[in-house]
Amino acid sequence: MKFSETHEWIRVEGKVGTVGITKHAQDELGEIVHVELPKVGAEVQVGEEVCVLESTKAAADIYSPVSGKIVAVHEELRSSPQKINRDPEGDGWLFRIELKRSKDLDALLSGEQYERFIKGEG
Repeated sequence: MKFSETHEWIRVEGKVGTVGITKHAQDELGEIVHVELPKVGAEVQVGEEVCVLESTKAAADIYSPVSGKIVAVHEELRSSPQKINRDPEGDGWLFRIELKRSKDLDALLSGEQYERFIKGEG
């Protein structure tokens, strides 16, 4: 699993990555009550806003950690956004993306680097 500095994670199998928000992001947002998912088939660039999460505290833009084509969205979240609250780095995934360039992953953080980043250690 790789992480972005905007608190998204991606787990890649073959050419397809599953994307969601980190536990840290979910803790900061609080209870997520609504999700606007991207459209399947949409082409997105690394760093582009792809969906929005609304919580009891605020709305948060979610950015794509890689460039590619959205190939699936987690439809269950439309009626059950609480899955993100319970398991943001697992069953609370948001969308799947077919990677355009695997080298996009090189710019992301490892788990250890992400932990240091959220602690403010660089």
